[in-house]
Amino acid sequence: MIRLFVPHDLAAGVRLELDEGQSRYLSAVMRQAVGDEVLAFNGRDGEWRARIEKVGKRAVTLEALARTRAQETGPDLDLVIALVKRARLETIVEKAAELGARRVRPVITERTNADHTRIDRLQAIATEASEQTGRLDVPQVLEPVKLEKLLSTWDVSRQLLFCDEAGDAAPVLGAVKAGGPWAVLIGPEGGFSPKEREGLRALPYAVAATLGPRILRADTAAISALTLWQAAVGDWR
Repeated sequence: MIRLFVPHDLAAGVRLELDEGQSRYLSAVMRQAVGDEVLAFNGRDGEWRARIEKVGKRAVTLEALARTRAQETGPDLDLVIALVKRARLETIVEKAAELGARRVRPVITERTNADHTRIDRLQAIATEASEQTGRLDVPQVLEPVKLEKLLSTWDVSRQLLFCDEAGDAAPVLGAVKAGGPWAVLIGPEGGFSPKEREGLRALPYAVAATLGPRILRADTAAISALTLWQAAVGDWR
């Protein structure tokens, strides 16, 4: 069944007027009609079965019927990713949503080639991936900040898995331990600078880890690290 993320509160009998993009998707792309049913979620009230009540040229109206799943959230896991080329960054955001990250935090490092991105497009990609993967929330994609600035205001209760391409750290599965919030940090295509590596390794809440004997591209590294983290201490256990 088609799943849609909506901003509205969800309860039995509530009517939901979809935005133009979702309305066009239902009526023109998926050829849905009055009486057809979809699933709706908002990240707060669980997942609801909803019936199409009205199909207009620019707006489709749904009526929430019954809750099919209670609200639940995955582990408190952030992906901190250095800005990379657009196509690779979009893949990273999509896979982060599929793999259960709660937030995606783009950062600018000393060797980052890009300094901006379209957060609205990345958020839309995260939303679509969440709709397709069955999760009941959508990861938040934040505005890019310099890595130094992000670390200066870091919540020290959140452990930081620093994936170091130098390859002289412990493997990921041996480095992480269950408990508390976590973040996974992936560097740019050119890797972290020596100054950044030294500073990261000195942080009391950071755990340096390797992703194996080969140097990985940023998108491969992000997918690999999130997968290994989920298998070790996340909701895959």
